[in-house]
Amino acid sequence: MSFPIQRLRRLRQHEAFRRMVRETSLAPSDLIYPLFVVEGLDRREEIASMPGQFRLSVDLLVKEASEVAALGIPAIILFGIPDRKDERGSSGFDANGIVQRAVKAVKDQVPGLMVVTDVCIDEYTDHGHCGIVKDGRILNDETLDCLRVMARTHAQAGADMVAPSDMMDGRVAAIRAELDQAGFPEIPIMAYAAKFASCFYAPFRDAAFSSPQFGDRQSYQMDPANSREALREIALDVEEGADIIMVKPALPYLDIIAAARGQMLLPVAAYQVSGEYSMIKAAAKAGWLDESRAMMESLLSIKRAGADLILTYFAKDAARLLR
Repeated sequence: MSFPIQRLRRLRQHEAFRRMVRETSLAPSDLIYPLFVVEGLDRREEIASMPGQFRLSVDLLVKEASEVAALGIPAIILFGIPDRKDERGSSGFDANGIVQRAVKAVKDQVPGLMVVTDVCIDEYTDHGHCGIVKDGRILNDETLDCLRVMARTHAQAGADMVAPSDMMDGRVAAIRAELDQAGFPEIPIMAYAAKFASCFYAPFRDAAFSSPQFGDRQSYQMDPANSREALREIALDVEEGADIIMVKPALPYLDIIAAARGQMLLPVAAYQVSGEYSMIKAAAKAGWLDESRAMMESLLSIKRAGADLILTYFAKDAARLLR
């Protein structure tokens, strides 16, 4: 019996061949870099659970934003850490809040860099939940009022795009209506459409001091077991006016990214979250993984699954390798 005519190794023999037939490519323009902003001046605090990531005051954030732009990364997403918190997260929708001031500073000094803002009150509430709390329950419709104002103040500050991450029902429609009425119909919404109740957020909550003070977030974030429900969530956000939909986390939910890409025509984003980042960092520090290869392989897998955009704390490191 003769050997099969098809030998798939033929096109793997040389690097030039491998580049020529490569099906998926990754570029700095695919990436969005998350940044944490805090009050103060010349303040740079390393996040213990996220090696290489920092809480930055606005002045240092602007310098970081300049470096991000120089690497060819088109956008950052901002997460605010206020000095004061209350039960409604009111500092988050203060027109002079930490994110609002950071947006103005970046747009003034690094105008070519797109600034996306996280729209959620969890970083600003004293209870750490993403919604208004009453008698231990997370109130959906009352929370929408906070999100409307937050999105509007971000747009007024100069944000290029808003990204609601709270998972309240109807928040995309509420924000779209608010932005349109306030004179910002051109501001797009990147909806955290399928955000799962994941343990992989733990380092972020450490970074933002946003862990829930009671209970958990399973009454509003998605059950990790559900894929059909994720597609329902995505479809509803599209119907409500989302311009980009996001799946979060990324690597444990590649099937959701692929399913979303197969069913939706609008851009799909995926968030390689803090836990995904920190696992690679920890394994590399222990000598168990090659950090650069693990980073690039994980990002490529997210892109291969169908993500057009990837939010990742590895954005700068990946961009340096891709240039």
